[in-house]
Amino acid sequence: MNKKIKEALDYHEFPIPGKLSVNPTKPCETADELALAYTPGVAEPVLAIAKDPSNAYRYTNKGNLVAVITDGSAVLGLGNVGALAGKPVMEGKGVLFKRFADIDVYDIEVDCSDPDEFIQTVVNIAPTFGGINLEDIAAPHCFYIESELKKRLDIPVFHDDQHGTAVIVAAGLINALEIQKKNLSEVNIVFLGAGAAGCSCARLLKLMGAKNILLVDRKGVLNKKRHNLNKYNQDLAVESECNTLEEAMNNSDVFIGVSGANLLSPNLVSAMNQNPIIFALANPDPEILPDKAHSIRDDIVMATGRSDFPNQVNNVLGFPFLFRGALDAKAKEITNEMLVAAAKALADLAKEEVPQSVLDAYEMQSMSFGKEYFIPKPFDPRLIDWVAKAVREAA
Repeated sequence: MNKKIKEALDYHEFPIPGKLSVNPTKPCETADELALAYTPGVAEPVLAIAKDPSNAYRYTNKGNLVAVITDGSAVLGLGNVGALAGKPVMEGKGVLFKRFADIDVYDIEVDCSDPDEFIQTVVNIAPTFGGINLEDIAAPHCFYIESELKKRLDIPVFHDDQHGTAVIVAAGLINALEIQKKNLSEVNIVFLGAGAAGCSCARLLKLMGAKNILLVDRKGVLNKKRHNLNKYNQDLAVESECNTLEEAMNNSDVFIGVSGANLLSPNLVSAMNQNPIIFALANPDPEILPDKAHSIRDDIVMATGRSDFPNQVNNVLGFPFLFRGALDAKAKEITNEMLVAAAKALADLAKEEVPQSVLDAYEMQSMSFGKEYFIPKPFDPRLIDWVAKAVREAA
């Protein structure tokens, strides 16, 4: 067995299977404490909550508890592996919530392919939670599920594959544009990939001022001449004579790939305007590797989704702190204003002096704002203060 595979399997199996456990937050060592924890003492908070449901935030863990929910239909780039096989990823998400924002998680894997059945399942269990994090649900069902849950629930509903990615992309692009001395409202942006991540990123960038965006899927550019668009991406179709990726890349300033490996060819990189920006975010293998892109031209600013290259677009920079801010504010939803606030806070943080603890964590002598560092690192301890505070204030 490959050493890396064995390490990954052993990590998940030993010393006990899985990555999450439930631990009590109150003592239960004496008869009196047992009486308070359960019967008869538990009757008092039950009655208080029955009288006023908001008391659940006083007497239970609802205010610090998020459900990470999947149907296993689009797991990690592994595809439709099913609900049970998706459980290690959901547990992993729970680890990140706890490690970075001290938020508790129950991971819930729903074994159904009917989106309405999935929605009803989430609605039925929602009273337990302070927020819902949807994860690894295939498009187009993910759009419908999120939209319906937002209508029916009075707690934040967040699809990380969409909006988490969008926040980090927006933060990175704000700074990459500054480095390249370009303006968001003027640049030509091309997305390769028009699924959940691509569409959400494009919408957030439009909200922040981007005016020239072309999305490209397997059938070409999303333009208004096409008759095979669905109701979830029609709003992103534009008046354009471009029909192919090759045509779209001519005189482009920004390429954002949320598609697959090695799909950005050298000739497409060469066709971009001076001082281009490339976010090649496919995992584990990006649309183009950084060394290859830099060998084609030396004026590129680049990010990937990988930790072994500079400027990793990593959702862990966003979702724990978005939920931390939303839960602290007792927000009923996560708004566009909260997403924009998170993106701007991340962008601003990257310009601050990097603390020694971050340099130590990444075994680096120095790190400062520029082409090799324009997105904060996940182990930066300031993230919770900067991002969660910005989200809480926006809420």
